[in-house]
Amino acid sequence: MIRVGIVGYGNLAKGVEAALMHTSDMKLEAVFTRRDPATVAIKTSGVPVCPYDSLADYKDKIDVIVNCGGSATDLPVTTPQIAQNFNVIDSFDTHANITSHFANSDEASKKGNKISIISVGWDPGLFSLARVYMNAVLPNGQDYTFWGRGVSQGHSDAIRRIEGVEDARQYTVPVESAVRSVRAGEMPNLSVRDKHTRECYVVAKDGADKKKIEEQIKTMPNYFADYDTTVTFITKEEMAANHSGLPHGGSVIRSGFTGFAGDTPQTVEFSLKLGSNPEFTGSVLIAYARAAYRLSLSGECGCRTVFDIAPALLCEQSAAQLRAHLL
Repeated sequence: MIRVGIVGYGNLAKGVEAALMHTSDMKLEAVFTRRDPATVAIKTSGVPVCPYDSLADYKDKIDVIVNCGGSATDLPVTTPQIAQNFNVIDSFDTHANITSHFANSDEASKKGNKISIISVGWDPGLFSLARVYMNAVLPNGQDYTFWGRGVSQGHSDAIRRIEGVEDARQYTVPVESAVRSVRAGEMPNLSVRDKHTRECYVVAKDGADKKKIEEQIKTMPNYFADYDTTVTFITKEEMAANHSGLPHGGSVIRSGFTGFAGDTPQTVEFSLKLGSNPEFTGSVLIAYARAAYRLSLSGECGCRTVFDIAPALLCEQSAAQLRAHLL
């Protein structure tokens, strides 16, 4: 059995815990939190909830850590910390900073002779793979990524970290005219602002400066500054009634041409429709945790991304079973 530890216990961590319940080769060993462990109730019986500072005590008891912190401030610090003692997976999704996060995690993993796999999920993650496959197969073309309509966990978390914010949900919304144009093979030139809008629903703390909160959201680099963003302040009751779910999804589309004259149109699309973003992302993380463990067993170390992982390493099934049933 692959022994798994979870760092954090928010929505994503609960998705990881749920995914582990449906595997036969992995088990949850412990959950680590910065909160008072006595206040954290997990679903898996008999598994301890421990202080984050006690993580090193489990160095020989856990095979891989799934780090479920936020990309804005947690993962850039904690993944390299954890990587010195454990194989570790994270879902870092700040695209502009992936290169530096990779370098820091790679250095720490090599120091500890461990494997880390960063930016695991569906985007970055499965969508990243779709883009690579499509570009390789249709080099004469252009690709487009549309997210939503759905709740972005990372963007919602970034808003919640603003002073004066009690709760927040951020919906990423594709611009329908842009989607129609791409699917029609028109290959338009689209800016990030042309492709998506962002809708933010915010519960402000009593006495908070709402105008300042709105300004901080709309000018936040890497998250909102490049998009048409609306901010709507609502009550806790409205948040609970209308925004308690975490749906998401999206599409990667590449339009291109093949043939001797290079004029035969081809379109490839990979899409997801998710009832629960964190539960699906948790399932992806668990598959890559399995791969990290297997790579570590083979003596490898350092940081990886989804581009570096052979598909067979993700699956419970043997190579022979995969050839017989999925090839």
